[in-house]
Amino acid sequence: MLKKILIGVLILIVLVVAVSFVLPNHYNVSRTVVIQADVAKVHEMCGDLKNWPKWTPWEKADPTVKTQLSDVTTGVGAHQSWTSDGGNGELTLTRCDPATGVAYDMNFIDGERTMPAKSWMNYKAVAGGVEVEWGIEGDMRIPVIGPYFAMCADSMMGGMFQQGLDELKSVCEAK
Repeated sequence: MLKKILIGVLILIVLVVAVSFVLPNHYNVSRTVVIQADVAKVHEMCGDLKNWPKWTPWEKADPTVKTQLSDVTTGVGAHQSWTSDGGNGELTLTRCDPATGVAYDMNFIDGERTMPAKSWMNYKAVAGGVEVEWGIEGDMRIPVIGPYFAMCADSMMGGMFQQGLDELKSVCEAK
């Protein structure tokens, strides 16, 4: 009986590993919100890294996050890095346009492993305000489990993105 259980477990492990080689490791997560404010107010919050703690959810979710800003906090090249018990990382703005939004390159750092990602906050004028789309995409480059994480990325990160957008909406709509 024990031998059959061990054979079953071994077959299951081989199956999980084999399937991981055919699953995509790419992920793409985005959320949107309509903010009843002008685009200048939205860009003031999104386009300047020093304003991010006012609306991003990360430091509230993980009190061990320590963020360090570069001397330049807005515009292409503005940079921040962070450390926390949950992991380290850095980001650099690659687009900072008051009319269309912000884009940035991110690197999640886990020991010797660096996982790059692209992220954005796009602005679109709509009746009564601005639609903001916040998104991220990249590849989970972790052997065997990476593709499984990629499949779960939306459920793992989407709620945090929505929470951040809801807070951004609240900050921008405050009188």
